[in-house]
Amino acid sequence: KMTVQDVPDAFPTVDVPDHAHYTIGIVILIVGITGTLGNSLVFYAFCRTRSLQTPANMLIINLAISDLLMSITQSPVFFTNSLYKRWIFGEKG
Repeated sequence: KMTVQDVPDAFPTVDVPDHAHYTIGIVILIVGITGTLGNSLVFYAFCRTRSLQTPANMLIINLAISDLLMSITQSPVFFTNSLYKRWIFGEKG
């Protein structure tokens, strides 16, 4: 079985300053929190307000749920990796 270590030029790396990693990590954290809160509020408003529950608004809810799931699953991973300045979840991750 061939691994990334067997092919050293498979994934070239670039030296990035530490502050760039931290800045991107903070921005992703803010985007993730905003996305989670905003999409949760959209979903809550849709469920609580009968007049919003129309077939046309089902597309909006579908997008809000998809975006909520992306915010919940991807932002913490990206934020954590930015703080460590590398991929920390191993080969399986």
